[in-house]
Amino acid sequence: MKAVIMAGGKGTRLRPLTCNLPKPMVPILEKPVMEYTIELLKKYGITEIAVTVQYLPEHIKQYFGDGRRFGVDLHYFEETIPLGTAGSIKNAESFLDERFIVISGDALTDFNLQDGIEFHNQKEALVTIFMKQVENPLEYGVILTDENQQIIRFFEKPRWNEVFSDTVNTGIYVLEPEIFDYLAPSVPTDFSKELFPLLMSKEVPLFGYSAEGYWSDIGSLTQYRKSHEDFLDGKINFPIPGKEIISGLWVGENVRIEPQASINTPAYIGGGTTVRQHAKIHPYTVIGSHSTISSRASLEDSIIWEGVYVGVNAELQGSTIANGTFIDEGSSVLEHSVIGNQVRIGKRVTINPEVKIWPKNRVVDHSTIDTSLREFSKVSLDNRMSKRETILLSATKSPVYHKEI
Repeated sequence: MKAVIMAGGKGTRLRPLTCNLPKPMVPILEKPVMEYTIELLKKYGITEIAVTVQYLPEHIKQYFGDGRRFGVDLHYFEETIPLGTAGSIKNAESFLDERFIVISGDALTDFNLQDGIEFHNQKEALVTIFMKQVENPLEYGVILTDENQQIIRFFEKPRWNEVFSDTVNTGIYVLEPEIFDYLAPSVPTDFSKELFPLLMSKEVPLFGYSAEGYWSDIGSLTQYRKSHEDFLDGKINFPIPGKEIISGLWVGENVRIEPQASINTPAYIGGGTTVRQHAKIHPYTVIGSHSTISSRASLEDSIIWEGVYVGVNAELQGSTIANGTFIDEGSSVLEHSVIGNQVRIGKRVTINPEVKIWPKNRVVDHSTIDTSLREFSKVSLDNRMSKRETILLSATKSPVYHKEI
């Protein structure tokens, strides 16, 4: 059996994290979310995989290559224009010459794929949709099935007064190659908005499989943060990278935690990172590799990516920080703020809640930022870092590991 990973999304709602990174490459505990998808497919013996790409495809191709490093065989199909979810698989029709499974490159799930495939086989279906019950169905396609699990109603992204079910389409499908008879080449087509309604109008049976397990659509910044919390809480059936040195604390190689640093679990610290004395790491904090958390800095419920510097007395509360960002001493980044890669935040800056800062902005000392910065603005500094800052950033790669907490 073959698979298709749909990896062409721009991830607009994840900006500024996806300004220069495709959505499937956004990291969850330092691994691109698409890597978990590949691991899941491989677990169920599915190693022949098509990958449909469109936005910044070279990031995906360079990281995953031909898939050999991950034990699979990847074949890329690039769209010159966006073809939609269903149109993108039509682009890979020559490869998909047998039953295949479609899964999004930005979905984090541990579903038992084999159970869904067996359901599809028993129903002799053309299309089987993996379904999941959710608390808030407004962002998904809502599904209603009959006693035979055949889909009898389908409504994409309803308003609350249009909701007739809490069961939604997860974007994971088992399909027969005959599905291509309903798709025109080079015509943008969406599964939920166009193909499924077409099939239902022609009375082609669609079946819904009620999947058990974890599923999260990494489509929003809130859901991105929630997925990290779920991982640290053990709700996802994937191993957490690194070594669990005390209950609830996972670390990579060559991590240095200085004496008198305070770490409250659950938390994750990537390889080569230094946590200085008197720093405070609060629960549900994820720190990427080769980062520095300075003395008396405080991180609470925050996610920082690789190569981030957090200065003395700096404070992060419920924030997300992308690669290579420098946060100078005494600065605060508050709830649900998101900082893009290679941003330089000066001394004693306050980034107020819900603010987003696009990549490579520079924020001057003693500023208070309460609106998002999408381009270089009056609060921007010269792009060059001082010699002292360059030294501090290069010091993030420490080869020493101290187990003392």
